[in-house]
Amino acid sequence: MFLRMYAGVQTWWSDLRTRVREQEGATAVEYALMVALIAAVIIVAVAFLGHAASNTFSTVGSAVNGAS
Repeated sequence: MFLRMYAGVQTWWSDLRTRVREQEGATAVEYALMVALIAAVIIVAVAFLGHAASNTFSTVGSAVNGAS
């Protein structure tokens, strides 16, 4: 069992080193950066829209309370 686990770890480590040396490894980093940038833009947009919606609901709520 130990020998099988050792062989699996050696294979995994060798595969990892090969992937790091290849150009495709940079592609994964680029995708990760794009995902992080998209997430940041979404967070900023939701925060802005949430603030704008809150102001709108407050204005409508004040108008409804004033009309009562």
